[in-house]
Amino acid sequence: MHRTSPIGLSRRSLAAWMASAAATGALPTAALWPRLAGAAEPQLVPKLRIVIPANEGGGWDQTGRALGAAMLASGAAGDVVYENIGGKGGTIGLAKYVEKYDADPDTLLMSGMVMVGAVALQKPAVTMAQVAPVARLTSDYEVVAVRADSPIKTPKDLIAQLRTDPAKTVIAGGSAGGVDHMYAGMLARVAGNAGALAYQPHPGGAQVVEALESGKAVAGISGYSEFSDHLANGKLRAIGVSAKRPFLGIPSVREQGVDADLANWRGVLTGKKVLAERRAVLLEAVRRATMADAWQKTIKRNNWDPYWMAGKDFESFLDLDTAMAGPLIYLLKLKAS
Repeated sequence: MHRTSPIGLSRRSLAAWMASAAATGALPTAALWPRLAGAAEPQLVPKLRIVIPANEGGGWDQTGRALGAAMLASGAAGDVVYENIGGKGGTIGLAKYVEKYDADPDTLLMSGMVMVGAVALQKPAVTMAQVAPVARLTSDYEVVAVRADSPIKTPKDLIAQLRTDPAKTVIAGGSAGGVDHMYAGMLARVAGNAGALAYQPHPGGAQVVEALESGKAVAGISGYSEFSDHLANGKLRAIGVSAKRPFLGIPSVREQGVDADLANWRGVLTGKKVLAERRAVLLEAVRRATMADAWQKTIKRNNWDPYWMAGKDFESFLDLDTAMAGPLIYLLKLKAS
């Protein structure tokens, strides 16, 4: 005999309904749960692991830990642990995740455009086809920064230097094939020197800042949150952002006469062997977390763009992003390091 849920469905029926709803991204919002259940919101995941395929301190790490904190604050999870596995644009973490957690119903993997690009560039044995999408969480824009005393004042100045002396115009950014690398390639293509791009990949934003401050790189590309402290203290200067419009007082690269804009995204995936009904539970836990005050405050503090996408919409988006990554890397003549 099946036990009955608080909304009058058997556990099996409720699981089937949640799986069906998850397929369309139409699970009830966290705010609706109490009205459906007539009680406090249920704890959906007693213990959750979030695998972050990057070193501590970078954008994926910030997002993953913020999501975990919001899950705890919202009551969606009872305990959250984090596992950082850095290297090669997330492809090492992806492979380890598939090896260890492919069927684990209590583990999520942080992902995003960086991983999509790195897979397309490096062609590893484990690809995005071996994981399952849960939700897209945010969009983020690329900030192009230089040292405060740099003679480069605008994106056009950088393009001019890329055109005349590409070998010495080193651009530092994240992992090879990632969104930073892609954006550097876009700038080099505008300069007409895509094949001569001198790109210096780093495991995180802190190393990009160090490369700029030490003079090892002429310009750096990263998300705003990874540059913000150094922009505020005057050690670095932002010359443009990859959005179509100004962002946080930084003029867009496009509006300064350089035709190059690009948005990064971050989201969460789960194992391919995790059952559909369990994916539905994980999706609802993530959805509830993103509605919590803790998450909203983090979004505002880090100046991320909230961009929720789930269900078939996210599946289609991920398929398209994956299909486009290879041609884009070929067009920009990006090379693995």
